[in-house]
Amino acid sequence: MRKSLFLLLTICLTTPAVADEFGVKNPEELSLEGMMDRLRYGEIDPMNYAIGYGAAKSGRHEEARQIFQEAIDRTGSVQAMTWMSWIEDNGLSGPENPAAAAEWDRRAAELGSEVAAFNYGLDLLRGRGVRKDEVEGRKMIDRAAAMGDTSAQHLIDNDYDVKSVTPDADEWRYELNLF
Repeated sequence: MRKSLFLLLTICLTTPAVADEFGVKNPEELSLEGMMDRLRYGEIDPMNYAIGYGAAKSGRHEEARQIFQEAIDRTGSVQAMTWMSWIEDNGLSGPENPAAAAEWDRRAAELGSEVAAFNYGLDLLRGRGVRKDEVEGRKMIDRAAAMGDTSAQHLIDNDYDVKSVTPDADEWRYELNLF
């Protein structure tokens, strides 16, 4: 019995996907490649968007961007918006784009994301990607804390000192303010 099960699993896991006039036989299921195939053919659902996280964390940022954009377009996913902000802010599939990152944070915050509210509050406090506005930044941080974001509460407890929530190594990123 064990040998039969092992043989069956080996065949299923090693048989490549084959396409013919009737469709794809043995398509990849739980892989980035399978997700990208489904994305190309419009055959995806919101449960597949989690694969974008794996793509982003494994350095496949262009694929992650495509998956997150699809999630936003189809469902308005605030989680995908915060990941798009991360991609833009860090220049992970192109040059850094703090303005686009801040816009993703703002949009997701408007839709109720406490993480995005915290991030947008930091954007405003620092003037990264948006015009610096300490009053609005503090309001956004307060909002994030009220929604339960512990980092926002930490920032409030430290008199809104942004250095209390980010490492010293990142300070160079916030020195240039284009607004």
